[in-house]
Amino acid sequence: MCSLRLRLRDGSTAHAPSLPPFQWHGFRPWGTRGLTRRASSVRKAREMLRQEATSLSSSPRWTPSRREVPRRRTPASASRPSTEGAVADRSSSSSSSSPAPAAAPGSSFGNKRSYTTHKAASNFPVGTSSSSAQDTTYPHTFRTPLSAGNPQRSYKGWTPQVGLSATSSAVSAHAPSVIVAVVEGRGLARGEIGMASIDLKSPQIMLSQFADNTTYAKVITKLQVLSPLEIIMSNTACVVGNSTKLFTLITENFKNVNFTTVQRKYFNETKGLEYIEQLCIAEFSSVLMEVQSRYYCLAAAAALLKYVEFIQNSVYAPKSLKIYFQGSEQTAMIDSSSAQNLELLVNNQDYRSNHTLFGVLNYTKTAGGSRRLRSNILEPLVDVETISMRLDCVQELLQDEELFYGLQSVISRFLDTEQLLSVLVQIPKQDTVNAAESKITNLIYLKHTLELVDPLKVALKNCSTPLLRAYYGSLEDHRFGLILEKIKTVINDDARYMKGCLNMRTQKCYAVRSNISEFLDIARRTYTEIVDDIAGMISQLAEKYSLPLRTSFSSARGFFIQMTTDCAALSSDQLPSEFIKISKVKNSYSFTSADLIKMNERCQESLREIYHMTYMIVCKLLSEIYEHIHCLYKLSDTVSMLDMLLSFAHACTLSDYVRPEFTDTLAIKQGWHPILEKISAEKPVANNTYITEGSNVLIITGPNMSGKSTFLKQIALCQIMAQIGSFVPAQYASFRIAAQIFTRISTDDDIETNSSTFMKEMKEIAYILHNANDKSLILIDELGRGTNTEEGTGISYAVCEHLLSTKAFTLFTTHFLELCHIDTLYLNVENMHFEVQHVKNTSRNKDAILYTYKLSRGLTEEKHYGLKAAEASSLPPSIVLDAREITTQITRQISQNRRSSPEMDRQRAVYHLATRLVQVARNSQLEPDRLRTYLSNLKKKYEGDFPRAADLPEKTEE
Repeated sequence: MCSLRLRLRDGSTAHAPSLPPFQWHGFRPWGTRGLTRRASSVRKAREMLRQEATSLSSSPRWTPSRREVPRRRTPASASRPSTEGAVADRSSSSSSSSPAPAAAPGSSFGNKRSYTTHKAASNFPVGTSSSSAQDTTYPHTFRTPLSAGNPQRSYKGWTPQVGLSATSSAVSAHAPSVIVAVVEGRGLARGEIGMASIDLKSPQIMLSQFADNTTYAKVITKLQVLSPLEIIMSNTACVVGNSTKLFTLITENFKNVNFTTVQRKYFNETKGLEYIEQLCIAEFSSVLMEVQSRYYCLAAAAALLKYVEFIQNSVYAPKSLKIYFQGSEQTAMIDSSSAQNLELLVNNQDYRSNHTLFGVLNYTKTAGGSRRLRSNILEPLVDVETISMRLDCVQELLQDEELFYGLQSVISRFLDTEQLLSVLVQIPKQDTVNAAESKITNLIYLKHTLELVDPLKVALKNCSTPLLRAYYGSLEDHRFGLILEKIKTVINDDARYMKGCLNMRTQKCYAVRSNISEFLDIARRTYTEIVDDIAGMISQLAEKYSLPLRTSFSSARGFFIQMTTDCAALSSDQLPSEFIKISKVKNSYSFTSADLIKMNERCQESLREIYHMTYMIVCKLLSEIYEHIHCLYKLSDTVSMLDMLLSFAHACTLSDYVRPEFTDTLAIKQGWHPILEKISAEKPVANNTYITEGSNVLIITGPNMSGKSTFLKQIALCQIMAQIGSFVPAQYASFRIAAQIFTRISTDDDIETNSSTFMKEMKEIAYILHNANDKSLILIDELGRGTNTEEGTGISYAVCEHLLSTKAFTLFTTHFLELCHIDTLYLNVENMHFEVQHVKNTSRNKDAILYTYKLSRGLTEEKHYGLKAAEASSLPPSIVLDAREITTQITRQISQNRRSSPEMDRQRAVYHLATRLVQVARNSQLEPDRLRTYLSNLKKKYEGDFPRAADLPEKTEE
């Protein structure tokens, strides 16, 4: 055996897998001698080849039954309302489907590139039209207006074509690729939501069904997490002028997403269950028990699968999809407004910046790991056992340096396994050149991926934590070796993933072993000789014109000539007339010739023959390994999770993070802001935080720019980091699991919904009050700034009293000092403030404020710090003086002394003692001697807080 080298330029070669010696024809001078003869022999063999290909391509395919394939509808039937297969209202005696709306003027097919390629492949009526002039062969995509009378909105979007390369640079790991179908119950079942989503990069279908209130907060939050490319809804929900509230809210919150309506009859729960039975792999077949009575998610799944089959012009192989059910109770809920306020994924100042929580934690090496990290940040876990298992893994990775670097080295070599699997399980309805090339490419990627299983097992061999051991056990699946063995019987051992379009083209060309197909061997020899002739032609041109010519290649131009020289000394006019299509970039000329164009055409024709023959062999191979390919779901899950855990460990090595604990208390010792640490040159000021059920509301005061808003965000970010299994920035951290995280931080107007700052505040507060419960973490930043002081104080006081009645952990920053007096009525309120120092500014002979960013107990002692900030600005001194006098008069009129008495102090001391004793009883793991010391110190503190007996009012016995 000898290795094939395609010589392209001086000193560089393109390698191909090993071939028998007779297949290498050496470097041949320019000429077409022998080409006609070789082409003739190939043409004679084509008819025999096609007969052979017919038998090879008989791989099993799953196709809908005759009744499932939508028939071509006549204009009359297309406009007739239909209720066949509609999702019935389970709580009403009858249901009806409204007539489908006619296509609005100017509606088009949308930007579906695959539509024009395979126009007659499907007749799925996406939207309907009663116009008899329209060709019913084409799908009619209905773009629904937001409301009656509004012009239709255009959306940006793309539809991935079948056979998208698993490593395509055109599609980012986070580019939208999720299609979601949403359906809502009708009548008494209104508010019951069914959702089904599929990622076109990953062959996984997620089903959800849950009850939502009139704000549809859960729906909006789930869609925000999925970040869909397209949303599918029933045409009865999107009727112009009579659209449902759900549709209106979704369109308001997702303005850059494609909306497509389909007839309601496709939301059919019976068909949905049939599809799941046909397509779900055996390992996840238990999902049938979970969803068989959840009619709305089944209906959404039916419409989704039919629509995806339509736009992709392909069907999924039987038993090839991972289908799972995910309720709304398994993860914490973070609404889209809170995700934006906390800068979880996008920086509010610069969307391109990585100064976000995702940017802080993202050291992933694969696209799947990056996607998993993103979804975990938006939906943190609520199961303490699962979180603890992740934390154990991160701790072991930090303690075992060999394990960390060994795993990281192997993981970084993986391609996008989820997208690879997605392409492999799709069977194109039409065999095209692009589909053939894609299948060959992805089979090479599959071989590359399976060859990494053993190195990954070696890296995990000595791990000790249960989760890592479980992932090691999943790699013991014998199907990995079985698939790889079958692939190697057909594919060359040297065929592998390589960077560079020419290198990868060579790998695809010589992927199949020699002597498997005689016609394929002939075609490859022809291709090799054409490439040799091209290189020889360019070499002769270089000698003929005495120019430093070299052979180059690009996927768009094929082979072309390149020359690097002094462009000042040689202009394009001085080049030989034989050279055409001349372009210049700096000191480099690129051009071609008529003969070279003809040679490229021959090369492409030869490649098409090679790809076609290789595709037939690959299809036969895939039909043999389809039944075993489902082990890749395990591999994909393993790689993405290990990648995310490695990313957490990597982030810990760059800063002094600590492992969090989970109790009934939020206690952070010397914690700091993780994003601020990445931005600032110096380490941020660390602060302590302590919130319990007995002291669950913190009211925080302090001057402007003292750090109040930053502190609120810091608490939320640390909570999210802990609940996704990451270490947190602190010396010690304990958290109570939060089922929801709510924030009210932003102060901007919302022009799109015509909401002022105050109205936006009220909408966000109303959302929090309607959805908060005892397991919520609530962060409210300066409520009531959008209205006058009296109303703002009243609203803030009322909101605080409502939240005090729950056990939600609440942090409330305010400038209304009157609000701080609420602690005299409610014992579970604590006042905190940010300290500032006053220093003398010698240059301006004025006092200046030095911000310490330190959080301390008690009410702030700073008065009228707004006037001090105004004085520090360029406001005229006379204005500042008048403002100070007026403020003093108003304060004297409306000020109220803080009512406090020895009896109140006694009650507070008893209350704090009781809450701390309850905490000790619940969570203490101290040894008896240390516990005795702690209780003794607690007693001394209680006695110090207890007022003297002489100060207490005398009590009379009843």
